[in-house]
Amino acid sequence: MPSSTILITGGAGFVGQALASALLSSSPSINLLLTDIVEPPTPTADPSKKRTTCTQADLSDPKTLASVLSQKFSAAYILHGIMSGASESNMELGYKVNLDSTRLIFDNLRNTQPGLVVVYTSSTAVYGPPEAQDQIYTEQTLPAPQSSYGTQKFMIECLLNDYARRGLLDARIVRLPTVTIRAGKPTGAASSFASGILREPLQGMQSELPVRKDLKLWVCSPGVVVANLVKAKDVPKSAFEGRSRTVNLPGRTVTVQEMLDALEEVGGKEARGLVVDKVDAATEKIVESWPTEFDTRVAAGMGYIADVSLLENLRLYKESIGQS
Repeated sequence: MPSSTILITGGAGFVGQALASALLSSSPSINLLLTDIVEPPTPTADPSKKRTTCTQADLSDPKTLASVLSQKFSAAYILHGIMSGASESNMELGYKVNLDSTRLIFDNLRNTQPGLVVVYTSSTAVYGPPEAQDQIYTEQTLPAPQSSYGTQKFMIECLLNDYARRGLLDARIVRLPTVTIRAGKPTGAASSFASGILREPLQGMQSELPVRKDLKLWVCSPGVVVANLVKAKDVPKSAFEGRSRTVNLPGRTVTVQEMLDALEEVGGKEARGLVVDKVDAATEKIVESWPTEFDTRVAAGMGYIADVSLLENLRLYKESIGQS
């Protein structure tokens, strides 16, 4: 089988690294180019560094971007971005990275590699708060973002859908649930606490809870998100005939209280006691504007897999950090 190279922007991030290892493990013919604002680490699945190139690049600079994208790709994953909380606090930076640099990438690829398969990770932050309690959201629900981050994501969705309609790029736009538990350190995302209140206590560290406990979240485990991202590049083009290229990926609805209860079941009362209430109005306002109930039959029809239970997710994470 001939080798091919897949591009991953945002390759230094948690999802970028996990996706890179999953892609390398999925086929010996896949090579990767990982790029980010800092040089990405070599994925764990390629310790010899034979199949991965990692490069630091400011993708908002046209000359740098052109150099990075000068080779041919079999697919491109566009994961880079300024997260929700950081985009809200620094509007200029959010638009520069999330909108401007992403459009530069798409315009380069449509001109130099027309028809390339492009997987773009969007967010349920494109929606507004529900008009009625427990409103069910679908791909047909009109977006009404209540944050700069959600606005930037939706603008790129519209752009990429138009490029796909014109046959310029073969797009797959996937709206990700909140990914928890993310390994590593807290991020600039408003949803960062959704990992922090589980990750830190399971490692014996204190974590702050910035939102009320009855708040609902639409979440998905890292393993399932990554498996569905790998799947995205192989969804046949014919599956999108007569429909948008945007798909809501599977997840599950949980309350913050249910997350804390699961933490206590898996980590014990000591771990639960390490979560300290410290409400932050700005974070709560952003998070409570996100939808929490989804009909994901479109994703299921395309072969995307359903999420595991919250308890299974926590147990898998506990095992991954070497705790019994």
